[in-house]
Amino acid sequence: MAELAINGGTPLRTIPYPVWPVYDETEKQAILEVLESRQWGTLGPCVLAFEKEFAEYLGAARVQTVNSGTVSLEVILRALGIGPGDEVIIPPYTFIATATAVLMVGAIPVFADIDPASNNMDPQKAEGAITPRTRAIMPVHIAGVPADMDAFTALAGKYKLSLIEDAAQAHGSEWNGRKVGSLGTAGSFSFQLSKNMSAGEGGAIVTNDEELAEKTWSIHHVGRKKDGVWYGHYTLSSNLRMTDWQAAILRSQLTRLDGQIDTREKNVKLLNNLLGEIDGVEPFTRDPRATRVTHHLYMFRYNSEVFDGIPKNRFVEALTAEGIPAHSGYTPIQKQPLFKTEEVLRITSGMDYASVELPAADKACDETAWLTQDALRGVEKDMNDVRSSILKIRDNCGELG
Repeated sequence: MAELAINGGTPLRTIPYPVWPVYDETEKQAILEVLESRQWGTLGPCVLAFEKEFAEYLGAARVQTVNSGTVSLEVILRALGIGPGDEVIIPPYTFIATATAVLMVGAIPVFADIDPASNNMDPQKAEGAITPRTRAIMPVHIAGVPADMDAFTALAGKYKLSLIEDAAQAHGSEWNGRKVGSLGTAGSFSFQLSKNMSAGEGGAIVTNDEELAEKTWSIHHVGRKKDGVWYGHYTLSSNLRMTDWQAAILRSQLTRLDGQIDTREKNVKLLNNLLGEIDGVEPFTRDPRATRVTHHLYMFRYNSEVFDGIPKNRFVEALTAEGIPAHSGYTPIQKQPLFKTEEVLRITSGMDYASVELPAADKACDETAWLTQDALRGVEKDMNDVRSSILKIRDNCGELG
């Protein structure tokens, strides 16, 4: 008789982890107020209030909301004048939007391999990728883990490059006591459904550069100028604005963000201790300069050799069947079919991305498994169930062959 749930055995957990997204009467009241105000569109009072509140939370001068985190990256690149023929250095272990934002402005994404200690872009590899055509470096704070902003700030200064932080997964994370997203030339956040602050969709641009902020405002607002007439349009752009519905929800989400981070930090510490005792899985270590981590995801390494050679994807399927919210994570982004399309080859002058050697990222895609933030919002028993489920799979991995 099978022991593992994936084969018909009894799941270790039948009670679900806390459901995401979280809402309460605060969001309900906020939405009702927007409804009754009839200001359902863009540039409304909730949008303006949220931009001010989020800027204060981040310790930044300006926040500009837009309709998605992907768009926020594109707007930043456009505002910086980055376009055809320019190169932007990005990591390969990230969501596809980090790369497509660069392609959407006609620029060329150049991949720099990751640091295996964090799965974030390696500053030394990034420096090695710089050419005379490089205009910007775009580190991603993957899973909410801050990239090495000391090194990237120094690198951008040394080569006079723009430093764009993709903080889509890092709301509230800190590097040396300062909120990420506010440390570079500009930062980008996402409020997509799974993110630690969610309005279903939405994004934000963060900067301390007033001139850049004015450009992003114009680009997101159909090319208008703040001192221009309503039907005056000065740059080629589109309607990329956030609505008051989204901003009303985000204002409520922001009020509980710090408490949620505290819960996730506590549970990650417990998980690190629990999983650190299991042969075959390995928690990631933390850079002491990462003074706060929002933990959008919990990453850990999986060693298939200890599990009788069972591939990571099969292990994750078995873990999910036991009732644990797990995910296999990214596949090598540079090997996505997108990078072989005629459109991308035209933008990148025929660059052969499949031949780019990124061994650390490839290994991370093979070995790194995720727990989604649902798992990190529970209580101590919920963390113990993760450990017990992994041990159950390891003890019965012969069933998965």
